[in-house]
Amino acid sequence: MAQQYTKKMIREVFIKMLNERPLNKITVKDIATACEINRNTFYYYYTDIYALLSEIFQTELETVIDEYNDTLSWEESFIVAARFALENKTAVYHVYNSMQREELVNYIYNVSGNVMIRYVEKVSEGISASLEDRKLIASFYQCALTEMVLQWIAAGMKEDPDTIIKRIGYLFDGNIELSLKRSAGLNDT
Repeated sequence: MAQQYTKKMIREVFIKMLNERPLNKITVKDIATACEINRNTFYYYYTDIYALLSEIFQTELETVIDEYNDTLSWEESFIVAARFALENKTAVYHVYNSMQREELVNYIYNVSGNVMIRYVEKVSEGISASLEDRKLIASFYQCALTEMVLQWIAAGMKEDPDTIIKRIGYLFDGNIELSLKRSAGLNDT
């Protein structure tokens, strides 16, 4: 119980600091002081600040996957991820503009991939599309959504993500199913 509390406190303090200053200006000592723990306690849980950052992204990824499992909607899952980004806009910029940018890109790519793979599998039920084509379709949407999110961040996260995501969902509604049916048709020939 105390361990979970300490880890949660470390994560919350780190996110708060990341919303206040760049990643390279945050030290383990800063986090330990703010949490009123010693540095060894920090190192008991994390090897370094980058391991902490990675765990935060992993935790958020699990939240997005849980949202998908609850709603079966890729749109709602992306809205959850975008909400975290908006609530921590400065922190996201600090990671985006740091040497750890790849960590953020990987997080977005993993969110897109996990959600789209699950969505394509759900839509493909009853359609005899090949596994190779299902992977290709999921990968295509994963890459497209990843790049859209990165462009949104680069542009200052000004546009409302709910509106954009719902519009994309509306414009592309049925395309995945149609692609899967085309794959099944290729298998029949």
